[in-house]
Amino acid sequence: MHSYKHTVNYYETDKMGITHHSNYVRFMEEARIDLLASIGWPYDRLEKEGIISPVVAVECRYKTPSTFADILDIKVRVAEFKGVKLKIEYKMTCNDKVVCEARSEHCFVNDKGMPIRLQKEFPDLYDCLIEHAQEDSGIIL
Repeated sequence: MHSYKHTVNYYETDKMGITHHSNYVRFMEEARIDLLASIGWPYDRLEKEGIISPVVAVECRYKTPSTFADILDIKVRVAEFKGVKLKIEYKMTCNDKVVCEARSEHCFVNDKGMPIRLQKEFPDLYDCLIEHAQEDSGIIL
């Protein structure tokens, strides 16, 4: 499991002073990019290799509001990877309170939008994601 910190900016809050719900998807993206970098596959490397990883699904469950200057601790993990879809889970907390629990799903395509067979075309990335999915398989967010 990987941990990423995000401090809520003033512009990320709404008129009520709480973090606008749409920003949590951005926080997920930040945490996912940071996770990939930490395992040796920063997103710019993926793009240089001709790999694009679009989002195909997102789910967020909001538990407790966060506000300006709150520091969110975002736990992020590879929940599942079997070669085609990458499933990521996120648990965002602030002061030991769960703020948001979320999931995202991603696929892998080339720069023409055609699916990539990672195991055959990019075995190093495939092995890395399989390894991280197995390492985190027993962890329940």
